[in-house]
Amino acid sequence: MTRDKIARLRPALSIVLPAYNEEGNIERVVREAAAAVTPLVASHEIVVVDDGSRDATADILARLTGEMGGLLRVVRHPVNEGYGAALRNGFRATTGELVFYTDSDNQFDLRELAGILPLMADVDAVLGFRIDRQDPWLRKAVSGGFNRLSSAAFGMSVRDLNCSFKLFRGDLIRALPIDSTDFFVDTELVARLHRAGWRYVQRGVRHYPRAAGHSTVRASDVPRTLVSLARMWVRLRGERPAPGR
Repeated sequence: MTRDKIARLRPALSIVLPAYNEEGNIERVVREAAAAVTPLVASHEIVVVDDGSRDATADILARLTGEMGGLLRVVRHPVNEGYGAALRNGFRATTGELVFYTDSDNQFDLRELAGILPLMADVDAVLGFRIDRQDPWLRKAVSGGFNRLSSAAFGMSVRDLNCSFKLFRGDLIRALPIDSTDFFVDTELVARLHRAGWRYVQRGVRHYPRAAGHSTVRASDVPRTLVSLARMWVRLRGERPAPGR
C-alpha cells in the first residue's frame, strides 16, 4: 500500500480518552464524543486507554466496542501506569490527521470542537483553558500558582497548562517525546511543543462539574510535581528541540 493511499485512509480526527475507574462516566463520554464530532469531520476514531481500571470500565468498553466496531479502539493497561503513560500510549495508537484529548469525566462539551477545529488551518495546536472552572477553590489556587511557575520556568505564557482540552496535528504529537507518567504530562507536552517552535493558540472552553466518580489528583501530588518540574527544566536544557514546523 502506498503512502498516499495510507494517508487517504486516515481518519480526519482521533479522540484520545484516558480512563481509570470511570464506570460511571465512560459510556456517556464515548457516546457524546462520537455524537459531537460526527457532524464536524469526514471520519473519526475514538481511542480509550483503560489505565488498569478495577471497576466495570473494561466491561462497559467491551460492550461499546462490539456495538461501535472500528470507530472505538481500547488500549488496555493490565495495571495502573499513570495519566502520562495513558496519554503517551493513546497518542501512539492514533492514526488521525488531527489528535484531540480530553479526560473521561465529562467535564467538557465536545461540541465546542466546532469552533476549535477551524483554527487548525493556521496552527499546529490549540490549547484550551477552562472558563468558570468547576473545582474546589484550593485546587484552583494551587493549580494557578503552579501554572504561573511552570510558564515562567519554560518561557511561555499559557493560561491553563493542565486543561485537558487540547488539539494537535497528528504527525507532530505522535513524534513528540513524552517522559512523564503522571499528571505533569500536561506541562511537559506544552513545554516541548513551545520549545520546538510549534504554532499554537489558546481558546476558552466551558468547564462543567464532574457528575460521577472522583478525581485522583491529591494535594500530596504537589511536592512530586515540583520535583518533576525541576527535572524537566534541566532535561530540556540538555536536549535538542523535537522537530517543529
